[in-house]
Parts: sequence; structure tokens; C-alpha cells
Amino acid sequence: MAFIVGILTFVIVLNAILLILLVLVQLPKKDAGAGMAFGAGTADALFGAGSGNALTKITKTATIVFILLAVALGYLHDRAHTDNSTSDFTKRVQLKQQQGTVAQPTATVPPSPGPATPPASGNLLSTLPVQTNAPAAK
Repeated sequence: MAFIVGILTFVIVLNAILLILLVLVQLPKKDAGAGMAFGAGTADALFGAGSGNALTKITKTATIVFILLAVALGYLHDRAHTDNSTSDFTKRVQLKQQQGTVAQPTATVPPSPGPATPPASGNLLSTLPVQTNAPAAK
């Protein structure tokens, strides 16, 4: 696939150069401009009196080919990148699954220092542990 993309890229570059030259060679409406600077008179000698028609047809054909090549290259690039990214992602997911699952940390609750059952008096506050902030001995 990369070989085809390389060939089509080369062809579209040649087509773009051809289009640039065709536009520069064509006669402007008032016989002035960039066409005269690059030898627009030679096109009359080569193609005869109706050179505008021949150059116009060649320019239209080259433009259609350029657009078709651009669309084809865009499609091929999109397909190449979509296939690779999907398969790479799938391969990585499968590799992670084969390596095993990551052990999830379990929450350990320390045993409470008080009695497991509430006292008979019904006072729930007496079952809570009391924290004291005693100064540390030096």
C-alpha cells in the first residue's frame, strides 16, 4: 500500500507542476501579465490559432486528474492510518489482558478496641474509642 501511495504522490506532484505551467502559459484577456513573461507567444506557434482551446482543454483535464488523485490519496492515507491504529490498539489490549489483571487493593478495617455488642444500658457513645493527645515523653 505504501508503494501505491508513493507513486500517486509522485504523479500528483508532476500534475501540480503541469497545472502551474499551463496557467502561466495561457494568454490573458488583455495580452499582458505572467503569460507573456513566460513565452505565451510560443503556445500560439505550437498549437496554432486556436491555442486557447487546446490549452483550456488540457488545463481542465489536468485539474480533474489532480482532484481525483487528491481524493484517492486522502482515502488511502485515511485507510492506512485507521487500520494501523485500530490493530495496534487491539494488540495492546490483548497483551495487557494476557499479562493478567492488576490486583485491586482491598480495604482492611482495623478491629475496634471496644466490645462487639452495645452495652445493655443503650448508651452508644460509650462504645466509641476515645483518642487522647498526650505529649510524647522525651
